[in-house]
Amino acid sequence: MKVFKFGGASVKDVDAVKNIAVILKKFPQDLVVVISAMGKTTNALEKVLNYWLLGDRSNACSELDGVRDYHVKIAETLLPDKSHPLFNELNNIFTGIDRKLKNNPAAAYNQEYDQMVSLGELLSTIIVSNYLNAVGMNNQWTDARQFLKTDSTFREGRVDWDISDKLIKRHFDFNNAHLYITQGFIGSTINNLTTTLGREGSDYTAAILAYVLSAESVTVWKDVPGVLNADPKWFDDTIKLEKISYLDAIELAYYGTSVIHPKTIQPLKNKGIPLYVKSFLHPEDPGTIISTRDYDTLVPSFIFKMAQVLVHIHPADFSFIAEDNLEKIFKCFAGYSLRINLMQNSAVSFDVCVNNDVSRIPLVLKDLEKDFRVTSTPGLELITIRYYDENTIKRVLINKDLILTQKTKNTIQMVVRDLG
Repeated sequence: MKVFKFGGASVKDVDAVKNIAVILKKFPQDLVVVISAMGKTTNALEKVLNYWLLGDRSNACSELDGVRDYHVKIAETLLPDKSHPLFNELNNIFTGIDRKLKNNPAAAYNQEYDQMVSLGELLSTIIVSNYLNAVGMNNQWTDARQFLKTDSTFREGRVDWDISDKLIKRHFDFNNAHLYITQGFIGSTINNLTTTLGREGSDYTAAILAYVLSAESVTVWKDVPGVLNADPKWFDDTIKLEKISYLDAIELAYYGTSVIHPKTIQPLKNKGIPLYVKSFLHPEDPGTIISTRDYDTLVPSFIFKMAQVLVHIHPADFSFIAEDNLEKIFKCFAGYSLRINLMQNSAVSFDVCVNNDVSRIPLVLKDLEKDFRVTSTPGLELITIRYYDENTIKRVLINKDLILTQKTKNTIQMVVRDLG
């Protein structure tokens, strides 16, 4: 059997949903299909949540009406018969949200976030599953929360592998169905409270299922031809990487490439399951394969992170940056879930480069100032090059002021300021 994952762009409208059917018809073997929320639904549900938490029910309801209309119009075009059971299923979900918005929030932000935002995946999979059945592609819709169990770290649920392993093997019986449709990104606690695996966590869901079910392969269907050596938004003349080793995929994901979720690779590597990144627009094209591979040539890969802040930390008592100080620093960043993109220390200073999260940075700086002298430099970029050489370095430093460099044998990271 194989595992397929379709992201938001691959189910964003009627034509996209129909295209999924075209692709799936090419693969008659046992399949588990993991699907994300449609288009920008996750962002829209975040707006609903935030308005509601601010007590602005009018705007919350208005945003929800937009989400409702978007999904219902897609469903009506795919299945014009208004008596189809799909419409009752959609109505039940939206009625539940309407009821929720009439009440005050009952839990902390992260928990409310997971209960609200997870509904995007349920909506998309219900629509796709019903459409596929209507066009003769019999499938079993299944709720990921029934088999993917996590702890209660809302928005970043940690998978309980022992329980999930047993439930997944019990849940997916290919004697009963050959095509399963389920959600990415979501799971639940042992007490059945909905959790999420972190943004873009649908890739991770696909990897979990592939690992437990010993899949032949995983294919992530994207709107790009495969894994490129740079983001076309920031770089001209990109090159598609035909093959990548597991190690390089993990490194690229860690440094911030947007094609692969960082947690996706390790479960696949542990069982030697290849991961294909392919275009849903051109499904016949080979895409990129990630597996145990040797390279004919090493193609430099570029990752650009914009809107970075460099935080400079010095002990207030002019002591050294030792283990006790590092413990305080890391605990502070972890406490606000602010990921460090680069770190560098000397005997008396510690520098970290992080995303300019305007809601978290001021809180982190305030906490650090209790024990350290802290300054920060915003408006920076972080450039990472895997398999760099002098020419690639010179290419990205044109019209840039180099502030900090960190280099290993295969990877260089540079914090720079645009000179305008």
